[in-house]
Amino acid sequence: MKREYPHQPIVGVGAVIVNCGKLVLVKRGAEPSMGKWSFPGGAVELGEAVRDAVIRETKEECGLDVELVEDTPMDAYDILTPDQDGHLRYHYVLLQFLVRPKQGKLEPTSDAIDARWVSFKEVETYDLAESVRSFFIKHRKELQKH
Repeated sequence: MKREYPHQPIVGVGAVIVNCGKLVLVKRGAEPSMGKWSFPGGAVELGEAVRDAVIRETKEECGLDVELVEDTPMDAYDILTPDQDGHLRYHYVLLQFLVRPKQGKLEPTSDAIDARWVSFKEVETYDLAESVRSFFIKHRKELQKH
C-alpha cells in the first residue's frame, strides 16, 4: 500500500515508552513529519495484530524490546496531511500504546535519525510532531504515574 496519496487510511502504531520519569523520542528520518521528534512507531503490516506491530516497530526504530503496559491503546486519532494544493498527501489512523522497556540499548535504527530518553520537563522544548505534542499535553499526568 502506498503511503503517499493513499486510496484508504493507513493504520499506524506508536510506542509511548516511559521509564523513571523519562520517555523515548525519536527524530524522524522520513515523511510525514521528517525532522520532527516523535514516538517510535510505524505502519501495521497486513496480517499483523496492532499489539505485535508496536513491539516490532519499537525494535526496528530504536533497538528496544518492550512489553505492553495495557492491552488497549491509550489514544487513537487521525493524522491528515494535505499537500500545497490541498490534496490529501497522508492519512494515518494512529493508535498510541503505553509500553515499558524490557531490554536492549536505545539507538536510532531504520527510519530514525536520533533516539533519546527525554525527561518530562524537557519534552515540550523539542520540535515535536504536532500529534505527539497534543498527545503529551493531553496525557502528561497519566504518563507521570508510570
